[in-house]
Amino acid sequence: MPQFNDNKAIRYAELRQEIASVVAGETSRTARFASAACMLAEGFAPRFYWTGFYEVDPLKPNELVVGPYQGTLGCLRIPFSKGVCGRCAASGTTQLVPDVHAFEGHIACDSATRSEIVVPIFDADGILVAVLDVDSTEPNAFDEIDQHGLEAICRDLLSV
Repeated sequence: MPQFNDNKAIRYAELRQEIASVVAGETSRTARFASAACMLAEGFAPRFYWTGFYEVDPLKPNELVVGPYQGTLGCLRIPFSKGVCGRCAASGTTQLVPDVHAFEGHIACDSATRSEIVVPIFDADGILVAVLDVDSTEPNAFDEIDQHGLEAICRDLLSV
């Protein structure tokens, strides 16, 4: 197991550099998010079953709307008051959920999801603009290595 964790941490560091290289200088947030979703999904397949972004709706600032993603059909809208993504958006903190069925208020966009991690994304002014949502069909699929790796990638997404 430690070797896998070491390899996983290395893979996150590699993907962080690769994603930053691809999106550097890109002015479209959609292009940045689409590229990151694709690269993360491919980089951690099949463990990352659904990988994508929910963006804060500028017309409904307490609601997330689906953005670029890889995977099965996602929920179109998520209020800040519902689900793992909503809790992440409302709190501004990463949500690491080993068993979505034990998470009060979980929204089942896809019944195959067993575990989930959601990371907030802030702009240069510290305003929440989106969350990165990653689902797995495996229970307890995410840990602190995933959290640190995804948080580092999300910090870079709008700054390179």
